[in-house]
Amino acid sequence: MADSTADGVERRLPTDEARELLSLVRDIARREIAPGAAEEEADGRFPRELFALLSRSGLLGLPYDPEYGGGGQPYEVYLQVLEELAAARLTVGLGVSVHTLSCHALAGFGTEAQRAAHLPAMLGGGLLGAYCLSEPSAGSDAAALRTRAVREGEDWVIDGTKAWITHGGIADFCTVMARTGGPGARGITAFLVPGDAPGLSAAPPERKMGMKGSPTAQLHFDGVRVADDRRLGAEGQGFAIALDALDSGRLGIAACAVGLAQAALDEAVAYARERRQFGRPIADFQGLRFLLADMATKVEAGRALYLEAARLRDEGRAFGRCAAMAKLFCTDAAMQVTTDAVQVLGGYGYTADFPVERYLREAKMLQIVEGTNQIQRVVIARHLVGPESR
Repeated sequence: MADSTADGVERRLPTDEARELLSLVRDIARREIAPGAAEEEADGRFPRELFALLSRSGLLGLPYDPEYGGGGQPYEVYLQVLEELAAARLTVGLGVSVHTLSCHALAGFGTEAQRAAHLPAMLGGGLLGAYCLSEPSAGSDAAALRTRAVREGEDWVIDGTKAWITHGGIADFCTVMARTGGPGARGITAFLVPGDAPGLSAAPPERKMGMKGSPTAQLHFDGVRVADDRRLGAEGQGFAIALDALDSGRLGIAACAVGLAQAALDEAVAYARERRQFGRPIADFQGLRFLLADMATKVEAGRALYLEAARLRDEGRAFGRCAAMAKLFCTDAAMQVTTDAVQVLGGYGYTADFPVERYLREAKMLQIVEGTNQIQRVVIARHLVGPESR
């Protein structure tokens, strides 16, 4: 059943509950998120109180089992929630996506006892997560990570450095991939590490082009001790767990990219209707009308692609190739749409008085995180023609 939002987005939602959920999200976005977005991003302020509100509202565990405090929503619905949040402020939409990614290993690979002990607080207890895979020398080649966990009795001791960690320094828990065996993917194990564990520290946040309100920092593990009951999955299974999480996480990034692009399109359309040159609105000029039409087409195509991947996932079918396509297409589209939005606004678009310059800076980041778009092309090509010859 289709449902139109205030900005004219047509949403096909599967249930009345989903429609009520999207209505709640749009209300929170309009009242609580959007009004302070520009000022807080300029000041580099992370909206922790907003995440507490989202947690109380049940929005930090939407795709997970209600038995543990999750929302029990299909990805088709969860991703449209992310899109709405990202349209209001990308720091919030991306933060929810990263938090959901951080819960994935425990929810999907933890024991029943582990889920019962930790998942309710992670999903609805006001906690915020971080996902720790990348390292200074292991980005696209994540299987080359060097952070090591050594068994000492019933504990593991973790040493190393993680890089580019969203929520680094403020997260309450971290899902950490560390090497417990030999080189390569089969020597990696996943752990759930408390954010206040002794020996865990954060470097100063990175000074970024955009997303200044979302802290990104290195995390240093100096003899961090965790009990074996915080190991997630079997020893050596960590890289497979990480890849499983990233397939779903790429859909989160795709949805956030569409939300950002929709916000840029809405701003450009509103400006084109109001700005007058040569005695009439600039929206009357064919060159600009065609530009807006192309922008809208990219947004709709991206939305359709990420939802197709989500529906495959919800049906229990293989969705990795479609997820990589969605991440690639939606983030490239967001980069183009935000660039075009700046062009529509002309000189005003290049100033901080209008949000489109911020959207442009934020869109660039989405082409890089959770697998660069070059890596997405590698993934897609492998699905098409098999692995590369060695």
